[in-house]
Amino acid sequence: MNTQLSKFDAIRPFEPEELPEAYDRLLANPQFQTVVKYLYPQVPMEAIAQKMKACKTNLEFQKAFCYGFIKDILAKAAKGCEMDYSAISPTGRYTFLSNHRDIVLDSGILDVLLIDAGFDTTCEIAIGDNLLALPWVKDLVRVNKSFIVQRGLPLREMLIASKLMSEYMHFAIIEKKENIWIAQRSGRAKDSNDRTSEAVLKMMAMAGQGTPAERLKELNIVPLSISYEYDPCDYLKAQELQQKRDDENWKKGPQDDLISMQTGIYGFKGHVHYHCAPCLNDYLSQLPADLPKEEFFAKVAEYIDHDIHRNYQLYPCNYVALDELQGTTEYEAHYTAEDKAFFDKYVEGQLAKVQMPHADMPYLHERILTMYANPAINFLKV
Repeated sequence: MNTQLSKFDAIRPFEPEELPEAYDRLLANPQFQTVVKYLYPQVPMEAIAQKMKACKTNLEFQKAFCYGFIKDILAKAAKGCEMDYSAISPTGRYTFLSNHRDIVLDSGILDVLLIDAGFDTTCEIAIGDNLLALPWVKDLVRVNKSFIVQRGLPLREMLIASKLMSEYMHFAIIEKKENIWIAQRSGRAKDSNDRTSEAVLKMMAMAGQGTPAERLKELNIVPLSISYEYDPCDYLKAQELQQKRDDENWKKGPQDDLISMQTGIYGFKGHVHYHCAPCLNDYLSQLPADLPKEEFFAKVAEYIDHDIHRNYQLYPCNYVALDELQGTTEYEAHYTAEDKAFFDKYVEGQLAKVQMPHADMPYLHERILTMYANPAINFLKV
């Protein structure tokens, strides 16, 4: 396996024998030390170092550090969190393909829920290299079972990088017997209108054997619906949408992603629900073998979207937003006057956090309403 692994050295998570060196680099890094002191103000660095070095595998590191950290976040910033995994088996190995709301927590919470559900391993996480500008962050995510999605490359290099990533995903499921988490599209859906990118499916089918359907079946794809009642980054996403509206050349800076990460982790989420649809393999087996490739990928993307949309957990705020957006009371049976008052006050509070020159408040308000209405719109359609 080591010979096969070396092919993926540039993108794969660290192997157990590489962890001691990665720990040493992290512990020697002043920025990492600052973050650790912020997270664990009462704990001496020596104790952190000792605990890290006692973790002989990536999974042990996750259980020692990440599990408790995310449990603590959920206790403080969520009203409850659970996963319906009745459609899959805790002994299986899956590629969880999900809608994407939060940069850090989508995959982090999934790992916690898998451990709580009795799975004997967590997920290897696909993470864009745009989030890894700092070398110590790159070290940390590779300790934490992440593999790197290379972005912003010229076309030829992008094709080579995509094929390598596809080969790695197949290797991780088949040879390493790991689970994988990957978002259904590049980046978060800023308007919560979740759609699977055919490009992601095409990348996944670049490796493996046989037809595109057979190649995707090797990955045991499970469409996963993630439903946060409230999105702490809603006002930041709305700001971003205005900035893109006002300047088509506007680009996020590294600082923007860091602010989104911090806001998403610590902000109020309300209730959180994860829902696994059945593995796609039966559906893929039923598709005609002579389906043209473009039609094949379009059909699979549409089927995944249908599964993700029908398994959303909707909250009163989704229906309030839909009614307010449409200027009706069509869905008022799904919420009370108190629910509406709470949501209106919440949105007002989020808009008050906007710090940008020339903020177009009516536009930002409409964008936030749309974010909360779209899951309901998609759910009602299916």
